[in-house]
Amino acid sequence: MTGRADEQGLPPEFFEAGSASFVDFLRVHSPDLLPVNRVGRDGGTLPDLPHGTTVLALVYDGGVMMAGDRRATRGHEIAYRELDKVQRADEYSIVAFAGTVGLAMEMVRLFQVELEHYEKMELSRLSLAGKARRLGAVVQANLAQAMQGLAVVPLFAGYDPDEDRGRIFTYDITGSPQEARDFHAEGSGSPSARGALKKLYRPGLDERDAAAVCVHALYDAADDDTATGGPDRQRRIYPTVAVATADGFRALSEDEVTEIVEEVVQGRYERPDGPVAPLR
Repeated sequence: MTGRADEQGLPPEFFEAGSASFVDFLRVHSPDLLPVNRVGRDGGTLPDLPHGTTVLALVYDGGVMMAGDRRATRGHEIAYRELDKVQRADEYSIVAFAGTVGLAMEMVRLFQVELEHYEKMELSRLSLAGKARRLGAVVQANLAQAMQGLAVVPLFAGYDPDEDRGRIFTYDITGSPQEARDFHAEGSGSPSARGALKKLYRPGLDERDAAAVCVHALYDAADDDTATGGPDRQRRIYPTVAVATADGFRALSEDEVTEIVEEVVQGRYERPDGPVAPLR
């Protein structure tokens, strides 16, 4: 086994039969590669790092949809205008984040590898709830940094083939997954986004209407929260929207999102506060 490792230029531990968890593998053999250990622990003043908001998810007829604005801020400065906070986790699930951008992106990549590693080691897929718990372990490993102000709060959603429906899982900084009913939002713009979702969400939405609800919710978040970016029609920077259904993961194309954004923006000229929910 050692000879095989030497021939390929890899450490022997890469050829050992070990845990199905890639996070545990790194914790034992290369703890410096975990996101929690990529930022110094000297107790000094933390740098002013970019933070990302706002992300949301909702269940619709046939699956689950997740959307996010594209802005990240550094203090009062716009650090990024085109950040993709909504990412494919695997074939049937989506992950998004709010919080410290650098750590969040590393945690997302680690989670993606974690799911691939499990599938290769066990020759089977995790259940959706199992995936949610695995993401919780990644978040929990960052607890010390979160207590210092470098928090990352993910949002996880996917299609559950065992129950034939979409499901949403939320987290706090300790990594405990909790299932949300129908919809949820995270980030500094989440209070306004959740208010819009409460007003506009209804069971049985089709994909097009669900996307319109997501765009309206992000529009309201940007209207009240300076850290959330609204549709930038001059630069053609629009929200990221993705779905997970029985057919798998799919990101809505730029043309699809553009068409929905244009309808929402035109509607806001007539009703700046957005559509009104029926009382009955």
